[in-house]
Amino acid sequence: MQARIGRVLAQPVVLAALGVVVIVLVLTTVDDFRSVQLTQMAYLGIAAGGLTVLTGLNGQISLGHGALMAIGAYTTALLLQDDEPVLPLLGVLVVATVVTLVVGAAIGVAAARLHGPYLAGATLALAVAVPGIALYFGETLGGEQGLRVRVPDAPDWVLDAAYFVTGQDLTPSKYVAFLGWGVLVVTYLGLAHLSRGRVGRRWRAVRDDEVAAEVAGISLGRARVSAFVVSAAAAGAAGFVMALSVRLAAPSGYSLTLSLTLLTAVVLGGLGSLTGALLGAALLTFLPQVVTDAGVSAGLDDIRAAELAPLIYGLVLVAVILLAPAGLVGSLRLAWHRPRRTTTSKGEPR
Repeated sequence: MQARIGRVLAQPVVLAALGVVVIVLVLTTVDDFRSVQLTQMAYLGIAAGGLTVLTGLNGQISLGHGALMAIGAYTTALLLQDDEPVLPLLGVLVVATVVTLVVGAAIGVAAARLHGPYLAGATLALAVAVPGIALYFGETLGGEQGLRVRVPDAPDWVLDAAYFVTGQDLTPSKYVAFLGWGVLVVTYLGLAHLSRGRVGRRWRAVRDDEVAAEVAGISLGRARVSAFVVSAAAAGAAGFVMALSVRLAAPSGYSLTLSLTLLTAVVLGGLGSLTGALLGAALLTFLPQVVTDAGVSAGLDDIRAAELAPLIYGLVLVAVILLAPAGLVGSLRLAWHRPRRTTTSKGEPR
């Protein structure tokens, strides 16, 4: 039993180590523009990973995760207003995550008795209300213009270590990209351990059959609140990375569109799969640029090529829903684990 538990816990660590190697190799070979795109993929992947735990493993539909990202981003912006911030970036990350976690706990407790469209409606109200709060407290939160985020320079030891490993100077964009992907690796490692352990089994039990879960002694409310808290913490960490990347925390960046975008990434990749969440974030990041470039190459002007991207993205989403209802990763897993039919020498199935 102990050996089995050790193998289960060791697998995410091995994958995380391999992921770190791939991240270093990729970020050292791309330019600053690609680094910014990869940072965008990182913060979308962090938020989508938390959302896939909430929706895929626990069965709660949330349309307000963009608002939770806004809470993390504004907390980051408030702590990084001065040229010499009081806290280091790691401390800012912890504070932004904890503040969002507390807000998520309050929302989770309030919404623990809600199900299906009622929960979706409550979180939808959150997504609409939070940007309005920034406008109402404009003197503190910057109003429509938002708050500028002053990203501290990389410490000397980080610059020296990066040059020793890569042989290149670390630019500010790549510094933020490494930070973002470091946060993603740690977040996914934690989410993987939770989903594979006792907590994850409770989430799945509540999702699959609430009556059976309650008979087995599982507290439905506690399971729902814990899933919402974990998902909110991931959203807060994503908001921290997004604030550093965009260098701005403004209401327009955290509208309802962002919440729907995160839910779309989860659906595309596959509910309950962290790999699917990361794949969905990659599609959200790179597909619009690829489609726009293809449209320009086909002779369209810049405006029409940009308008073509949402159309193609919508078609891809519809195709995935129709052809792969379990998502891209989920459908691949189902196909891989499907029993293979063997045949006899005469060509007849056994």
